[in-house]
Amino acid sequence: MSLTGFIPSDVSLHAAIAICAIAFVSGTARGFSGFGSALIFMPLASSMAAPQLAAAVLLIIDFIAALPLIPNAWKQADRKATAVMVSGALIGVPVGTYFLTRLDPVTTRWIISAFVFALLLLLLSGWRYRGEDHPALSVGIGGLSGFCSGLAQTGGPPIVGYWLGRPVASVIARANILLFFGASDFFSAVSYAATGLITSDSIRFSLLVGPVYAVGVLIGAQLFGRASETLFRAICYALIAAAVILGLPALDGVLR
Repeated sequence: MSLTGFIPSDVSLHAAIAICAIAFVSGTARGFSGFGSALIFMPLASSMAAPQLAAAVLLIIDFIAALPLIPNAWKQADRKATAVMVSGALIGVPVGTYFLTRLDPVTTRWIISAFVFALLLLLLSGWRYRGEDHPALSVGIGGLSGFCSGLAQTGGPPIVGYWLGRPVASVIARANILLFFGASDFFSAVSYAATGLITSDSIRFSLLVGPVYAVGVLIGAQLFGRASETLFRAICYALIAAAVILGLPALDGVLR
């Protein structure tokens, strides 16, 4: 199959190459810092292809990349606490998916940009939840993350901020985060498949974009420890901010 055989008919070759480049950058950010891939990928990729296609492709490639991490996370996680939060995602993901399928592409792009900007501010604020652990709060945060994931695969910051602020060992917090997103991605996969978002086009395009994303993740993981984490996180924040600005629909006539 030629290169064009992997590219949907409504995506130009130029756009496909650009999306692969975006996937590499977002994968590198994820490999190093453990977050930021969706916050970089979605605003930019959805300005070059339909947001529904961009979200489905990111879900497929990130879900596959995360699968090897799940067994170890299952052993280390606080599964009871994670299950409470996952119950919220079970509600939030379908709601977010519904809006993704019903809104027109430009409106969806504005919402994605606004969400990513808000989540970036949350990351920059250094917010950590340090209050009491209430089941209702856990369900609410899980629901918010699930909604963001269903709409644009951007559900990371609320979950990361919550678990890193809890009085638990870092290895358990990381395992809880990985296990939650394993479940959330599964819900997204089912929801996207049921609503027709996962198509032959998105699967074929994932076969092109996925390996580039995986290379970025590997490079990012190798860079971890070779550079200052503070500096690299600052670079990730800058990339996310740039993605929000460059992906704004208002700039279509200027940049695209």
